[in-house]
Amino acid sequence: MGQVERGRHFIWSSEPWEERNDSFGLYRCGALKKSATWRTLLAAFALWLAMIPPVIAAPPRDVLRGVDFVHPLQFSVEDQDAKLAELQSLGVHVIRFGTYAQDEDKTIDFIKRAYAHRISTLLILHGLYTPGAPERPFRPKEFPGMWPGPPLSALDPERSAKYFEALMSKLEASGVTLAGLELENEINMAGNDPDFRLPGEGRVLGLADLSHDPEGQQVAKGYLQYLKVLDVLKQVRDRSQLNRGTPLLPTSLVDIEQEGPWPTPKSYDGVSVGAIMAFFRAHGLDRLVDAYNLHTYPWGDHPGDKASAIHRMQRLRALVDPICVPGGKPCWITEWGFAYASKVCPAGEESDHAHLVQDMMGDFAQLAKEGRLAGLIYYSWTGDSQFDLDRCGGSGEAGKRALSPF
Repeated sequence: MGQVERGRHFIWSSEPWEERNDSFGLYRCGALKKSATWRTLLAAFALWLAMIPPVIAAPPRDVLRGVDFVHPLQFSVEDQDAKLAELQSLGVHVIRFGTYAQDEDKTIDFIKRAYAHRISTLLILHGLYTPGAPERPFRPKEFPGMWPGPPLSALDPERSAKYFEALMSKLEASGVTLAGLELENEINMAGNDPDFRLPGEGRVLGLADLSHDPEGQQVAKGYLQYLKVLDVLKQVRDRSQLNRGTPLLPTSLVDIEQEGPWPTPKSYDGVSVGAIMAFFRAHGLDRLVDAYNLHTYPWGDHPGDKASAIHRMQRLRALVDPICVPGGKPCWITEWGFAYASKVCPAGEESDHAHLVQDMMGDFAQLAKEGRLAGLIYYSWTGDSQFDLDRCGGSGEAGKRALSPF
């Protein structure tokens, strides 16, 4: 039985047609009136179709937009203020960066000055570790990009809670509301999680590996400890007066989808996005966070080519669609961008970047329409010369398009 507007129901019966609620006056007691013809019936049906309002594509939902400001404390206060003024003039309202406990006071000062420029901060926090925890040494020649520090399995929820509480109290005393909070960064890669072995086996672990593989089991211990620290951060956020409604995000994830050996050989290991998300959700992630957190760096091949643009779109959807479903928790993409090949500023490369950014903005707009995307942060505005949009003395066309409305 089909149902249409205003409660009219048409059903198939032994009579030619039968209608409940005879709005057009064509039927009496289940039989077609003798004076009605099929032409009249079709005309009435056409009239009913005309009454149905046209389907109009919904506009993209509101998406928090901003840029990564990489390691702002590497700049002088004067340079920080100049860059903040530039961002404000371009209409940027959100910046993202990370901080550590030892930089607490400098970080708060920078956040306050950004806030004075009407720019809010999406702040990446890092937990504290058990005193005396073992640390991975920094060996950049052997393992570039594999950062030093203790493993996640040594995170200390109690010490972390005290640090989070003190930091949030100082921000609240300054009247600062954050754009969002993240805990840790890209921990599905060996680079940011010393629970992975170095050298690794050159593979991407799956969900079963986190339970049955020796390296995977150690990584899983770290993930469970991470969730405990995420829990205490949520409690601190929930007790806040100004930041109780500030979105809380889990760690960002590198866009690793294929499990098994890396497509190109590597000396380290990782965990696929699907595996870590399944593990986290099985252990209570969804009660802790407001959204999920992804990074993606699309291929920059053949700018302006339609087939390449479709390939980039398909790769983006393969990452986002399984994780961020309409009606569920949305994704924030807190890093996306295209690297520059040249250290100078050739006009051709800037034009190529503008084409690439424009294509991706269309893809992101579609994700926003579907309710899959709620935050989008470009990497980067300043602080990483390979990616910076301000590297040529100001915002080029790529930067303008990255900041433009959908």
